[in-house]
Amino acid sequence: MSTQFDYIIIGAGTAGCLLANRLSGDATKRVLLIEAGRKDDYHWIHIPVGYLYCIGNPRTDWLYHTEPEAGLNGRSLRYPRGKTLGGCSSINGMIYMRGQARDYDQWAELTADPSWSWQQALPYFMLHEHHHLGANAWHGARGTAPTLMSDDSTPYRKGLRHHNAGGEWRVDKQRLRWDILDAFALAAQQAGIVASTDFNRGDNEGVGYFEVNQKNGWRWNTAKAFLRPTCYGRPNFEMWTSAQVARLVIERQNDGQLRCTGAQIWAGDEMVTADASTEVILCAGSIGSPQILQLSGIGPAKLLKERGVGLVQDAPGVGANLQDHLQIRSVFKVQGVSTLNTQAQSLVGKAKIALQYAFKRSGPMSMAPSQLGAFTRSDPTQPYPNIEFHVQPLSLDAFGEPLHTFDAFTASVCNLNPTSRGTVHIQSNRFEDAPAIAPNYLSTDADRKVAADSLRVARQIVAQPALAKYHPVEYKPGVQFQSDADLAKLAGDIATTIFHPVGTTKMGRADDPMAVVDERLRVRGVAGLRVVDAGVMPVITSGNTNSPTLMIAEKAAQWIVEAAADRDKG
Repeated sequence: MSTQFDYIIIGAGTAGCLLANRLSGDATKRVLLIEAGRKDDYHWIHIPVGYLYCIGNPRTDWLYHTEPEAGLNGRSLRYPRGKTLGGCSSINGMIYMRGQARDYDQWAELTADPSWSWQQALPYFMLHEHHHLGANAWHGARGTAPTLMSDDSTPYRKGLRHHNAGGEWRVDKQRLRWDILDAFALAAQQAGIVASTDFNRGDNEGVGYFEVNQKNGWRWNTAKAFLRPTCYGRPNFEMWTSAQVARLVIERQNDGQLRCTGAQIWAGDEMVTADASTEVILCAGSIGSPQILQLSGIGPAKLLKERGVGLVQDAPGVGANLQDHLQIRSVFKVQGVSTLNTQAQSLVGKAKIALQYAFKRSGPMSMAPSQLGAFTRSDPTQPYPNIEFHVQPLSLDAFGEPLHTFDAFTASVCNLNPTSRGTVHIQSNRFEDAPAIAPNYLSTDADRKVAADSLRVARQIVAQPALAKYHPVEYKPGVQFQSDADLAKLAGDIATTIFHPVGTTKMGRADDPMAVVDERLRVRGVAGLRVVDAGVMPVITSGNTNSPTLMIAEKAAQWIVEAAADRDKG
């Protein structure tokens, strides 16, 4: 087993799989991809409804929990993170969502780098996208990658053309519909929310069915998209699974500069040191990456001292700035319309669902966790859509609990732009110990106000004529709760994460003391080390975060490839 590589990529999740594909495209560079979990050969990963069996399962999930949250009235939440090839793309909701143009324009402002703006980010979404409607001004498709760039002369763009890369990331239309969801969509329109057939053109305001990362009714994760078969057939590519990084190897060079030269990896029975001659790229996610940095001595000096970790570099932003989307689940009982609650109650119903998937790859087993989406304002004074609904033809008391025995639908709503900020901090100097995750949900007056207002928006939609024939009755939180204080407290009782942690290794300008990485995602003060995952987002996107993470990885891959080309020339 060789331990000498040009690039070491830590984490075979959403970003890591794309980077492995792009960097190993140069046959002269040896690439190692390290994954703490196992291969994605567990059948429930690939059946869309299998997320129910992957979340909370040590086979595919890190099994994290948050610290008890004051804003959630002392509750601790399950905090799923993918632990398998494909990472969170193997257990997430499969929703393809870019966010809003203003998100990326804000990143450009915060980093003083216009390449993060919406207009300059859009081609990098399209490079790897294969949209079910084909290529157009907003979407990419297989074989169109080279034409998306104005200059084909750079090494990265030449590689995309030569290897027929691009278009790996499938974006499909869902293979089902529900009467209750159609009625909710019409009710939303009656409440003033426009209909939308495409949430991904920079302004996602509207209501419509989500597009999903699936292929012919199967989940499409990043391991399928970017590793198989492309990387597996390359002699310069190596992958280690069930291998957990314990710490980075950081050395002080003769010129006094710190440099990351490799990583120490626990392979299950021994500690192995792998060396990287060019770069180590940390793609362990918004929880894993700050944990590894802190274990390696890069983080807040006070925290590291308390945890018995020798200080390599004081970086107060490592593990700070945690942002997440907190969803509040409103449940409404209905009559005279079928929902999954009653369809799945009997053995006959379950058999019908199984047969529908077996023969047509459709029906409830092909469902993403949420099928219908709506983006709107929590109150008319908001300058842009600031809340997102995930609507489902089912209900339950909590994720992982049995479905209710009565027909109902759930309208979960989240604040797209929370002002609350949390932390990820190691609890010891042992890599085996999970970090302390403290999102600090609903810790600001602004977030509590949006929470209360968003529940009122749900009630306003449900009160429209389109749903009247189904006689909706609010089951949770309950019509007896009306005031801001009551609704904010109830939000704390019933809200849960929607699994979008970002920001814990944020990028920013040189004058920002909390910026962990620069605008090219290089860790400040440590050569040969980048972070490429959702942790680098300075502010969270206005929607689901998986596809923005892929865009970040695509941009980073180009920078890494072109930097290597410059070094080889010089």
